[in-house]
Amino acid sequence: MRTDERSSPSLSRDPVEFDRLRGEFLTRLATEKRYSPYTLRNYESALERFTAFATQHRGERPSLKDLAGWRTADFRAWLADRRRDGVSAQTVNLDLSALRGFFAYLSRETGLPTAAFSALRSPKSPKKLPRPVPMPEARVLAGEAPAEEDWISARDHALFALLYGAGLRISEALALNWRDVAGETQTLRIKGKGGKTREVPLLKVVRDRLDEYRARLDTIPGAATPVFVGARGGRLSPGVAQRAMRKARGALGLDDSATPHALRHAFATHLLAGGADLRVIQELLGHSSLASTQRYTDVDAGRLLSVHAEAHPRAKRRQQG
Repeated sequence: MRTDERSSPSLSRDPVEFDRLRGEFLTRLATEKRYSPYTLRNYESALERFTAFATQHRGERPSLKDLAGWRTADFRAWLADRRRDGVSAQTVNLDLSALRGFFAYLSRETGLPTAAFSALRSPKSPKKLPRPVPMPEARVLAGEAPAEEDWISARDHALFALLYGAGLRISEALALNWRDVAGETQTLRIKGKGGKTREVPLLKVVRDRLDEYRARLDTIPGAATPVFVGARGGRLSPGVAQRAMRKARGALGLDDSATPHALRHAFATHLLAGGADLRVIQELLGHSSLASTQRYTDVDAGRLLSVHAEAHPRAKRRQQG
């Protein structure tokens, strides 16, 4: 007899008791937790799938006494079975969440030991990268604001040019003050995540956008003044920048994946397409690990290889300037 079984001698061996508790658990989710019908269906389906697996795995319908003897390897076999069904890690985690709730309920109501189940690790869902903004649209976003439009339009174009031309995070761009881009400096010193600093090139075309934006301001900003400001003069908030991007992508017919961060992603993918070294891109992006940068190589590799012959579409303009 296993240790788990000796510690819980009163657990029922009757599969009917297990079925009764399963039904009672779902009823409580509906009446006490007030879960939605959709969530309840998902929980019910997950528990039915687990019951079917347990029956096949052990050769008999599950009982509390039998589950008390399960080892973590048994629960891993259940996870493996779900993955063999071809479902995603996200779907498996939803099933796992339902099972966690059920086992916690069984533990409270019957004393069922759950250490073996608790040791089960959730499968990792792959992180999804935003799709990079296509090169033609990125050029329009980073291009010159129409002469007839106001300083806010020039500000937005300057911001988009900085995100695309320097690969900055939106928080890094919005944290800049005018002294950071003063004079004829050709690089920006950026303080990124974890307080790490890095230097990134300030292309001439990006400086042109910043100069155009500054020229349209009513007053000459001081060195300590934020580069990007809102209508009331305070530092521009990420939310306003996001709204500006939504407006711009609507005008260009882009979908919801076109965000400020997608411009940073476009910076990296277009450099990669032009043959830039992955470690150089890592330094420019401020990634602490090359593995983070390597994820960019998984995105639409065929298109990236043929998209452009230069290291970056703005590099040529910088040379001409």
